Amino acid sequence: MRKNVSVIIVNYNGRDHLAECLDALRVQTFRDFEIILVDNASTDGSVIFVTKTYPEVAIIENRENLGYGGGNNAGIRQSHGKYVVLLNNDTKAEPKWLEKLIGPVEKDQGVGMCASKIMDYYHPEIIDNTGLLIYRDGIARGRGRLEEDRGQYALEEEVFVPSGCAGLYRRDMLEEIGLFDEDFFLYVDDVDIGFRARLAGWKCTYVPDAVVYHKYSATTEPYSPLKAYLVERNRIWVVMKCFPARLAITSIFHTLLRYLMQGYGIVTGKGAGSRLVRSGSGAGSGMILLKAYVSAFRKFGKMREKRKQIRMTRKVSRGDIASWLRRFGIGLKELALKD
Repeated sequence: MRKNVSVIIVNYNGRDHLAECLDALRVQTFRDFEIILVDNASTDGSVIFVTKTYPEVAIIENRENLGYGGGNNAGIRQSHGKYVVLLNNDTKAEPKWLEKLIGPVEKDQGVGMCASKIMDYYHPEIIDNTGLLIYRDGIARGRGRLEEDRGQYALEEEVFVPSGCAGLYRRDMLEEIGLFDEDFFLYVDDVDIGFRARLAGWKCTYVPDAVVYHKYSATTEPYSPLKAYLVERNRIWVVMKCFPARLAITSIFHTLLRYLMQGYGIVTGKGAGSRLVRSGSGAGSGMILLKAYVSAFRKFGKMREKRKQIRMTRKVSRGDIASWLRRFGIGLKELALKD
């Protein structure tokens, strides 16, 4: 029997996290769901462990690491649920997580995405994110990230897009806009697919009672040259694909402001840039940026073709897009000077 919800977990050498993640799914109050584990060529025995311990989990074994987007796409293509829920392997969901998460899409046909309330696993009073905010050059940050939870995000409300860590996507929406862009490989993929969904007229609702605890960057390094490179390259692609021409041009100015503020953060010991330098990985920051731009513009023609495809499903005006950057925008200091 086909399930109403398909939970997809992409795994790459995450054997140590899987038991807690899958045990939490076993005790969900909502039961009409399937679990699909997509393994990206792990070498740590993840597949054997899940096969023996969690026979209810369907497993897709990729012969190579397809990244976040490619892994999720493989799972989505083999799933059957009316709703697709993506869940990181380094998470623990509260028992009512799925029950609460599907509420908005069941009530409102215009809602295509739902964002969970994601808390820090190691410091459960600290917020990881409550959906994503976007800066005017395509880069994103978790709403409420690293704030102490004082009830300031207790209302169900519209947000820009969900974090791919624990987000719900309506299948009808995905069939309209397409799946994840596999060129991104890792990072910013959730911003891209969410932006494309919004361009097609879909909304995203934040669900405060759908709570997940996340071990932030447990599978990947939080401050590494590879992450800095991929984030910068991929946010350029978001601009190329999704921003109206005028906003794409003005994004250059906002990028320069961000670089200046991040430089100030490095000097004063604040922000992710400073953490990258302190980790010993930031000495070649200029080369990381150069590599990101070269890689991004090598595929300019390909991204231009994708932009044309996106325009075919676009239902919103340029004014709507500009309003999102105001309503769901993030301040420069918060983006550049906070971890």
